[in-house]
Amino acid sequence: MSLVVKLNTGSTIDEGRLAKGGDKLTEDYKMECAVCTISPEDFEALGRPEKVRVTATDGARRVSVLAREDGSVPPGQIFMPRAIWANVVVDPETFSTGSPLYKGAQVTIEPSQDEVLSAEEITKKMLRRRG
Repeated sequence: MSLVVKLNTGSTIDEGRLAKGGDKLTEDYKMECAVCTISPEDFEALGRPEKVRVTATDGARRVSVLAREDGSVPPGQIFMPRAIWANVVVDPETFSTGSPLYKGAQVTIEPSQDEVLSAEEITKKMLRRRG
């Protein structure tokens, strides 16, 4: 089962605290930011997975993260903290603004058994693709 949803990203209090404190390579940062928050309805439709794979519409950019259910997220939308895990799937096009669109991108989510990589592992993986 997969769902096409709108991705919204943004800072969270703990994401900001950890990032500004220089803790982007810690397990705490991963547990705070390698997360996809999903509405209860969509979470149920997916089978209440522990992890989900978030895939950009082009299919080339994808990341597996922990799944969290939260009633503050409307059906048809997901929220991810603005960190490297969300950046993997956010379209890099900036439309000459210098900043990509962090809100409203269409993505597909589906249950995943993939490992949730650390920020360091994602960075290394992305560098290998470019090299």
